[in-house]
Amino acid sequence: MMTGPAPLIAIACGGTGGHLFPGLAVAGQLAKRGCTLALIVSPKEVDQQSLKNAPQEWSVITLPAVGLQGGNYVAFGASFLKSLAGARRAFRQLRPAALLAMGGFTGAAPLCAARSIGAKTFVHESNTIPGKANRWLARWVDQAFVGFPQAGSQLFSRRVVVTGTPVRPQFQSQDPVRCRKLLGLDSDRPVLLVMGGSQGAGGVNELVLATLPLLARKGWQLLHLTGPNDAEKASRACKAAGVKAVVHPFLSEMEIALGAATVAVSRAGASSLAEIAAMRLPTVLVPYPAATDNHQEFNARVFVETGAARLLEQGKAAPEMLAKILPGLFEDSSLRQRMQTALDAWHSPKAAEQIAESMLQLLAQSGSAKPRHRHRSSCGCNHSAHRHGVGAKGAA
Repeated sequence: MMTGPAPLIAIACGGTGGHLFPGLAVAGQLAKRGCTLALIVSPKEVDQQSLKNAPQEWSVITLPAVGLQGGNYVAFGASFLKSLAGARRAFRQLRPAALLAMGGFTGAAPLCAARSIGAKTFVHESNTIPGKANRWLARWVDQAFVGFPQAGSQLFSRRVVVTGTPVRPQFQSQDPVRCRKLLGLDSDRPVLLVMGGSQGAGGVNELVLATLPLLARKGWQLLHLTGPNDAEKASRACKAAGVKAVVHPFLSEMEIALGAATVAVSRAGASSLAEIAAMRLPTVLVPYPAATDNHQEFNARVFVETGAARLLEQGKAAPEMLAKILPGLFEDSSLRQRMQTALDAWHSPKAAEQIAESMLQLLAQSGSAKPRHRHRSSCGCNHSAHRHGVGAKGAA
């Protein structure tokens, strides 16, 4: 715990919900300790929508970020340089004492810019298989945090701490009846929650929609978070099958969705798994096969090996397979209880707090935790709203 004035901390957490939401959890813990926060995100819809309810005193900096994939070296290099210039302009004004990168290339340029002004730097890796950005960045940071122990040995960092993946404080036990009523579902009927994450929902949607006749026969109801492309299709299919369904492209109140559910079908991103574990929700995991280094399958298998989830590989999955798994999960309460017990072992309720404390302790030890005075600069920031846009039009 710090004894002096708390510093300004920047958190680069944009690009996907899997980076953003754990970053918000850490931001909340740092704010409780008196820190000033600057969130660095991408122009993507998931970032911009999710931050609408962020505290107004938190600065938000939007930077372009193009991932390195498929040999897109020119696009990646141009985006990186644009982000680096934007981060340097913003940091001349904000002058953070430390920066935490939550994964993805949204964090690469800001971390380099932070190092150039002498700020302490940190990364958090949520997945069992570290992403390209974190593998590259970890060798330069003062400390690395990981969600799974398996990830630590794959980061070239001298200081790795296993913390688990942070979840926001609202992810705790909920009243299913209340949650179902809030969502427009019948309060006394079992609920299947389907969620594909902020990316890659199409395969999950197709699998579940092909299984709708089972849901109709069983009398279950469906809460389907389809992503941006399949909401109308899913609504039509559920109506045609006679399945009671509530369909949303995106839902910001995920704790309500998880609280309403009896069973879930989900991708296996690390942030989603952390929220599932926090809510003790029995789940069939369908890893996103296009995820970098197939990391979602590795994430899922760790849960499956401990009895915390069931696994269906998308390339091998058929509606009949899902139809065989779901009845057991819905109808066998002792099986759900065993899975909930296994999920409890994967919940790290103090992860965000541990990361925040570790960062502040290292700052205090180094004497870097002095508050930063804000100077006006030519970065084009909206000072009154504390919302900053830097080169957003060049993002992809």
